[in-house]
Amino acid sequence: MTDDTPPPDSKLTRSKQRWASEHKFITGEDPRTAQQRLPPGQHLVRDWPVLDLGRQPDVALERWALAIGGLVERPVTLDWAAFMALPQRRTQSDMHCVTTWSRYDNAWTGVATRDLLDLVQAREEAAFVLLHGYDGYTTNVPLADFADEAAMVVHSWEGKPLTRSHGGPARVLIPHLYLWKSAKWVRGIDFMAADKAGFWEVNGYHMRGDPWSEERYS
Repeated sequence: MTDDTPPPDSKLTRSKQRWASEHKFITGEDPRTAQQRLPPGQHLVRDWPVLDLGRQPDVALERWALAIGGLVERPVTLDWAAFMALPQRRTQSDMHCVTTWSRYDNAWTGVATRDLLDLVQAREEAAFVLLHGYDGYTTNVPLADFADEAAMVVHSWEGKPLTRSHGGPARVLIPHLYLWKSAKWVRGIDFMAADKAGFWEVNGYHMRGDPWSEERYS
């Protein structure tokens, strides 16, 4: 997938670029124990902070489409009806933002990434995924993380349609990684043999983003 519009410059973008250069928020704490739920350097919130690159695309359901391609046997473009016709899953998970907030016990509804993988059949040489958003955002994910049991493309949160500000009508959710890896307003999923940095990865952030290992920056 090509022709992504570059995300606009914003105060948040500049701040996060500075944090990466300063390695801000790194604690150096030991990785989690079996009893530890909150990753190092994180704090709990009850609300859901809105963070974006200064652009919140308004994507009507009749215009929404998800193109899945690259190193797959059966590339496909799903419209909203086809997406909703896939098996729907309800799950609960925590989420962790690289800006240090975490929120527990979020209820989601959507399509498991494993069901998308069954649909398109990734080729043997596929090892990474590049996610594309309608806002021009991109982020890279190892295929093993994209295929995690808890990973989904979600359209509902807490029993209600995902709002525009949080990436609706649909966004990726990979809850065991920092939230910047869960692309909002998702429009494309490309399977690749080699890793390719996305927007924040080019700007100093980690290529994987594991909260428990504090993989905030490169």
